[in-house]
Amino acid sequence: METLLGIIRPLFWGLLMLSALVFVHEGGHFLASRAVGVRVTEFFLGLPCRFNLHHVSRRIGTKFGVTPLLLGGYAMVCGMEPEGDSDVAKRVLAEVHRRGTATVAELSEALSISEEDALAACVQLLDWGSIEGRYDVAAGEKPGVYYPSTYAAAPRDKAGATLLDGAQFKRGEATRSGEAWEPPMGEDAFFERERSHTYAGKGFFARAFILVAGVAVNLVSGFLLLMAIYMFVGVTATVDVNTIGTVETASPAAAAGIEAGDTVLSVAGTTTDSFSDIANIIGALDLSEPFDMVLARDGKELTVTIDPEGADAIGITAPQETVHLNPAQAASVTWSYLALTADSIMQLVNPQRTLEVLDSSTSVVGISVMAAAAAESGASTFLSVAALISFSLGFMNLLPIPPLDGGKLVIEIVQAVIRRPLSVKVQTALSYIGIALFGALFIYLLRADIIRFIL
Repeated sequence: METLLGIIRPLFWGLLMLSALVFVHEGGHFLASRAVGVRVTEFFLGLPCRFNLHHVSRRIGTKFGVTPLLLGGYAMVCGMEPEGDSDVAKRVLAEVHRRGTATVAELSEALSISEEDALAACVQLLDWGSIEGRYDVAAGEKPGVYYPSTYAAAPRDKAGATLLDGAQFKRGEATRSGEAWEPPMGEDAFFERERSHTYAGKGFFARAFILVAGVAVNLVSGFLLLMAIYMFVGVTATVDVNTIGTVETASPAAAAGIEAGDTVLSVAGTTTDSFSDIANIIGALDLSEPFDMVLARDGKELTVTIDPEGADAIGITAPQETVHLNPAQAASVTWSYLALTADSIMQLVNPQRTLEVLDSSTSVVGISVMAAAAAESGASTFLSVAALISFSLGFMNLLPIPPLDGGKLVIEIVQAVIRRPLSVKVQTALSYIGIALFGALFIYLLRADIIRFIL
């Protein structure tokens, strides 16, 4: 049982920490998307799974929830995945709304297009939040497994806004789901209006803002969390006085009768005023020979003889106290950790330092072990580790490797420079290369952690 708990405990704390941090990261994408008018259909804690608990917001239409696959989180930002535009999407969009509901076969026949083209257009519009899927359970259609064969018009007000458009949506004048609605602005204008509410329909700066928002939230939340801990919980600092803080059990100092709280007046005949004096004097002695130490205890002076017997130390430490930093001090210390993390992550792209950085890095296994150890030390230690990992997660996502945010940002920059979008084929290939690279990285770090923590 103890062995089983030894496995479950780190797994629980590791998943809790990583899921929370990824959820916060995705929250940055969600907030930025909403700020620039991009629809977000789902925002979940956990990986996508058709078995979930959720609530659909009556204010913005986003489905909020949690899945049993607590390995992170996700925000379904409309039009973010590079799937390409269907040539018949604008016609399908208008036809579905004119009919209210329509099957793929009906759309194929009405528009004289193939069912494959009709389905591709419906999938694109479903991703945009422009139409809704109708799953035929009796025919074996299940969300997350198959695309539905029937699609319905989303509820719209007179101007064409949907619930996913938030404050723009006029609920009192809106149609119901699956109710026919004739676009008042023409097919082309209707399609462009829908596109303008997606990631794909925004300009470079809006897209870049959405991409870096996840990183920014990780860094800012970690920064504020660490600052709060330093200010309100405090940090343990060593006090440089000539008083004994702790005495190790079975050490030469313990054998000589030294106790915590004793004041050291002299070591080997030399007067001491601080713990630095004590350490320096002992460090200069020949620890193969006994020496005397004069102490003050309960107002009395006593002399003890310490016999290190060749040990490297005598087993005493300096006293410590909890210090609460002011905001400027807390920000300064936190900034140093942030800069150190940034420098470490950036060294990954330096060929001369890559292996060195990887050897000092850890995988999910290592993070889980650290999270469990931090949790046993207390809430403040656990949150401090979470803040530092939040820094690492944020900077890791800035690496110029698709499908990370930094890689997507590089693609956006390239597209802005050449003034045309990269083909879906090229973007997909780059993503596969990035996934393969991170797969190899994961295996390398996992092997190192298994050797370090398990074997």
